[in-house]
Amino acid sequence: MAMDPNPKSFPILSYVMARIPSLSPRTPATEFDIERPASPASRRAPSDPSSSSSRIVHDLPHLSDPKVLASMTTAISDVAQTRSVLKTLGERPDHEAVDTAKAKLAEVEVNLSAKLQEIVLSSRPADVELLEWRAHLAEKENECRQAADKEKQGYKAIVQLDEMHEAYEKMLKEAEERLVKIYESAERGLQEEEHLDPVSEEVNEEVARILQDANEKEMDRISLSGRRLRFLPEGFGRIRGLVVLDISSNQLQIIPDSISGLENLEELNASSNLLESLPDSIGLLQKLKLLNVSGNKLHALPDTICHCRSLVELDVSFNSLTYLPTNIGHELVNLEKLAIQLNKIRSLPSSLCGMSSLRYLDAHFNELHGLPQAIGKLTQLEYLNLGSNFTDLTELPHTFGDLSSLKELDLSNNQIHALPDTFGHLENLKKLNLEQNPLTIPPMEVVNKGPDAVRTFMSKRWLEILEEEDRKRTLEMDEQTQTGWLTRSTSWLKTYVSGVSETVSGIVGSPKSPRDPYLDQQL
Repeated sequence: MAMDPNPKSFPILSYVMARIPSLSPRTPATEFDIERPASPASRRAPSDPSSSSSRIVHDLPHLSDPKVLASMTTAISDVAQTRSVLKTLGERPDHEAVDTAKAKLAEVEVNLSAKLQEIVLSSRPADVELLEWRAHLAEKENECRQAADKEKQGYKAIVQLDEMHEAYEKMLKEAEERLVKIYESAERGLQEEEHLDPVSEEVNEEVARILQDANEKEMDRISLSGRRLRFLPEGFGRIRGLVVLDISSNQLQIIPDSISGLENLEELNASSNLLESLPDSIGLLQKLKLLNVSGNKLHALPDTICHCRSLVELDVSFNSLTYLPTNIGHELVNLEKLAIQLNKIRSLPSSLCGMSSLRYLDAHFNELHGLPQAIGKLTQLEYLNLGSNFTDLTELPHTFGDLSSLKELDLSNNQIHALPDTFGHLENLKKLNLEQNPLTIPPMEVVNKGPDAVRTFMSKRWLEILEEEDRKRTLEMDEQTQTGWLTRSTSWLKTYVSGVSETVSGIVGSPKSPRDPYLDQQL
């Protein structure tokens, strides 16, 4: 398949991905196979070193080790997931199709602009009121935009798919570099002992030596990245002076509770492992500033993580999280960067709005149904990515315009029909991505001109709304004034009639004479 990495450009990545069960091509043997390209070599025996897979194993023998292969498979989880998405969306369109789609999009925009100009210049009939005419024009404008959006959907999908494949190519290059580093690390480890079990249940000699040196020399930094560890020795919890610990790209399934003994730890990198949970004792790391647990199998974060009040950066991306701790925002007030992309989070806790120091928030590729109403309190936020929440994200709260420091915003691949009326208040916004949304407010011809044009459009719309509200308020006040005058006049008349009635009764009647009912009725 075209989405499989080219064995010539990405030899290790091609070899590893061809052996991931969920990614292996499910095509008949007569069709193209990533391991056996359509050539005479494809008919040779698999053990022939001239075939692509056998040749790379011949050149890099440690690739035949299932433990090394498992470690590499874990390290390319992002590539695997992206490839799975692209496999569903389809192969990359050719250049001609992309160029044609772009030309068609431009043509639709030109036609839409002409129709909208015609609507704006149309004259109002004398027998139609201004407000009614404006509503009529707005309805016609909306119909034109909807028709144009419907016409552009197919062309946009082609362009967007091409862009996704372009990004996938860059991801392949980065993945190949990661795998080369893992292989080199494995090669160094296996050279020390010919029959060394790379994922032994026993603590290997190198780790034991590092542990001993750390205790004796009071080391403050330890890196065990890419060493195929299945567990972290309890003894690490006794290295009191440790400040930085890197245990990324291993096969760790748990982090021991003894981690709480690292009272001076400031940075912990446990990314690209097999962690399904974090220990509750992690909340005792009071000096922890950076925590990276991306690329694991976490389904939830412990509530005690909120006690790590010194955290500045938290990366929990590429997991299976469905929610964040309820009080995470109330406690992590020093957090500046939060990465939660590529999870299954459906909503953000309202406490997140209390992260007064937050500058970076990446929540793309989740299942967000909306944002907290008080999101505008994040006045220090500069970067926000809410892209690819697809059909789940349909609107933004009114307070969105209060994000006064926002510079970059990605809302692509959602179902947002209209930006909030306060959007024009985002005066510092420099980068804006609104691709693949059924937007009607603002219109796409405004969106295509960039963030400044969008902000100007929304600001004018906001002023029009305020003017309309002011006009309605004035009319209501006038009506109240008239109603009050009539009420006062009626009250005065009743008082006057009552007084006249009593006066006449006093003159005509006498103490002994009864009141005349007819006269009272007439008065």
